[in-house]
Amino acid sequence: MRPVLVYTASRIGLFLVTLGVLWLLGLSNPLVLIICSFLISGIASYVLLSRQRDAMSARISDRVDRPKPQDD
Repeated sequence: MRPVLVYTASRIGLFLVTLGVLWLLGLSNPLVLIICSFLISGIASYVLLSRQRDAMSARISDRVDRPKPQDD
């Protein structure tokens, strides 16, 4: 579960940093601020968090592929 938490926390942190930077640059309309932050952090996370995303997808794939215990 750790890779999922690391990736999620990194995405949230990247969004908050982007939100803060755009706010400091003078973007004051809340709706535009949130939309721009979402788009910029999404693109940045695609580039910056590829290792964490790969670890998370491997963890999820392992959990899905694991055989379920049989109840007799």
